[in-house]
Amino acid sequence: MDKKVVIIGGCGHVGLPLGVTFALAGLEVALIDINENAVRTVNSGRFPFLEKDGDQTLQHALQAGLKATTDSAACRDASVIVFVTGTPVDEHLNPKVSEVTRIFADYQQYFADDTLIIMRSTLFPGTMSHLKEKLALVNPKTKLAFCPERVAQGVGLEEIWNLPQIVSAFDDQSFNRAKELFSRIAPSIIKLSPLEAELTKLMANSWRYLEFAIANQFYAIAEQNGVDFYRLYEAIRYEYPRAKGYKSPGFAAGPCLFKDTMQLASFFDHQFHLGHTAMLVNEGLAGLAVDKAKKALGGNLWGKKVALLGMAFKANNDDIRESLSFKVKKTLEFNGATVLWHDPYLPESMDLESVLKADAVIIGTPHAHYQGLTFKQPVVDVWGMVHKAKLEVFPGAQVNR
Repeated sequence: MDKKVVIIGGCGHVGLPLGVTFALAGLEVALIDINENAVRTVNSGRFPFLEKDGDQTLQHALQAGLKATTDSAACRDASVIVFVTGTPVDEHLNPKVSEVTRIFADYQQYFADDTLIIMRSTLFPGTMSHLKEKLALVNPKTKLAFCPERVAQGVGLEEIWNLPQIVSAFDDQSFNRAKELFSRIAPSIIKLSPLEAELTKLMANSWRYLEFAIANQFYAIAEQNGVDFYRLYEAIRYEYPRAKGYKSPGFAAGPCLFKDTMQLASFFDHQFHLGHTAMLVNEGLAGLAVDKAKKALGGNLWGKKVALLGMAFKANNDDIRESLSFKVKKTLEFNGATVLWHDPYLPESMDLESVLKADAVIIGTPHAHYQGLTFKQPVVDVWGMVHKAKLEVFPGAQVNR
């Protein structure tokens, strides 16, 4: 049974919840990270980012032996090495597989015949086959598996224990070891081939990105024709079971959905037209929000102050990676506005009272902190957080069944 697990990139959003969970499951866990501040923060018992019950759970894991370090030599006697390096996309929206292979090569000196290598973050389809061939040249007996992370931002500790875990490998020995490892923390294991696992992760995130694009496209259609979208939204969903999963509009951003959709498009020789269209719709919502603010202020933003509430990419979180609020901010400034911004989860935030003295407000992130605020100035609220549509419903026939 594998005892010592080392996680490369272990103090980040993917590696830290996994490392804490493994430690609480009785494994010896070392987290390797090049971010010295993150390493110090973790060793002091605090998460470097918001995580539900994070600090308390981390402190229990530290008591169980979890440790973080910047020293790659911690890999030397590891039976399992987990890589959480994701695959970014370049300026042409193509996957940068070199980022994964470079870090993989950096740690190759620690691979032994009985080492199990687990890839954890999103991979461009075919990356596992590429890594398999690389391993065959230097150490063909090293085991290799892909076990994609699928948890939601901020609740990783909770979801790791409750979500099925996909495990894939090229051979039974690698699969069985990865299965045994994750069986200690996951309620069930799903076996796939490496290519299936790579595609599953990309398709799951692309599907969510498409859902948001549908909602955002409908929002644009309604709003640009003078119709209150949220009255339509409430009418469509009112006591109508087939509309229960109807997504509401909002800025679709973050480190995964856009990136993974573009990776799937690249894999399909850029013939994934739905994905590219979704990108145009979701990214275009930022411009629509600015246009609405401009219209509300008489068609000109020069010399005007606009409040931007929320800079994180999702509600009640401090993660600003790929947040569209920054695109809104840049567009406002290019149009001549002075942007006053606030986010309760960012220490450099401006004071909310001062921010709310602006001429107009754009809700960038629907943090619970903004619930109940009243505004004297125009508000652009693509999320439907402040604006509550009034739906008129009248009683009809009372049918006895």
